[in-house]
Amino acid sequence: MKIARLTISDRASAGVYEDRSGPEIERLLRARFGPQTQFVAALVPDEAELIAARLRELADAERCDLVVTTGGTGIGPRDVTPEATRAVLERELPGFGEIMRVQSFARVRTAILSRAVAGTRGATLIVNLPGKPSAITECLDILGDAIREGVAHLRGEDAHATRRED
Repeated sequence: MKIARLTISDRASAGVYEDRSGPEIERLLRARFGPQTQFVAALVPDEAELIAARLRELADAERCDLVVTTGGTGIGPRDVTPEATRAVLERELPGFGEIMRVQSFARVRTAILSRAVAGTRGATLIVNLPGKPSAITECLDILGDAIREGVAHLRGEDAHATRRED
């Protein structure tokens, strides 16, 4: 399996601070999918055109099975990840964002401000996650089984036959 982790942050891409969210995604997904999983790491600023271009490259040229983004899903003026993601999706999967907001709301009342989306481009599943490492952990715990199932469907596999014991 080939997974891309795309961090979207003006400050991290400018070197103002270290990206902690991307490595957290990789740590959690490696634990879920196994040590043989190949990762592609990318970092871009909050620019819709750059985000969309990188998503297209990761799905079309790199042929990643899964692309997980972090950051840019809020309501700030520079938060454009959902718009950039929708621009490249062929099919949106609204359940991903819906369940993240519902489940997270029980712990963090501002979770309803998230605009995270998910969907497919060709044989690639693309999922937006929040930018905070703690929120990433929570959301991947919520979405883990659906991600596994979605990737398996896109790869033409039986997700239950390939499930690792967690």
